[in-house]
Amino acid sequence: MKAIYPGTFDPLTNGHLDVIKRGLKMFNSLIIGVAVNPAKKPLFSTEERIEMIKESVKDLENVEVKAFDSLLVDFIKKENGSVILRGLRETSDFPAEFQHAIVNRKLDPEIETVFVMTNAEYFYITSGIVKEVAMYNGKLDTFVPKQVESKLKAKYAK
Repeated sequence: MKAIYPGTFDPLTNGHLDVIKRGLKMFNSLIIGVAVNPAKKPLFSTEERIEMIKESVKDLENVEVKAFDSLLVDFIKKENGSVILRGLRETSDFPAEFQHAIVNRKLDPEIETVFVMTNAEYFYITSGIVKEVAMYNGKLDTFVPKQVESKLKAKYAK
């Protein structure tokens, strides 16, 4: 069974990696779907985000990284997936995630959404917090993979 783990991943965090690794225990293969959303203003381009993710998951088997700029359910059908994998950090994540799951089910009842709770070690990490820490040259090694840390430092050094 193939699952799709969608997100903007701007940037990928250790919490995202935790969800990816745990998803691989449940599914035969996993596609990390990097959302191209013109309404958001990401720090990193789609290509930069894909590159950072690929570098961070290169040692994991059965993982692909692909961009998409469509409805998630359309991307899942195109990739012959059947499950949306989502991570939950804390209770405030649940209402929006639940709403998305219901809308996706209305759009395609054949697609299931599976939620995994983020490991407590990463419960507080968000991409926004990571970018703020990086902007002020804070310590990043507990928040993001090394590859992402170097890209963040380079981005904010400009």
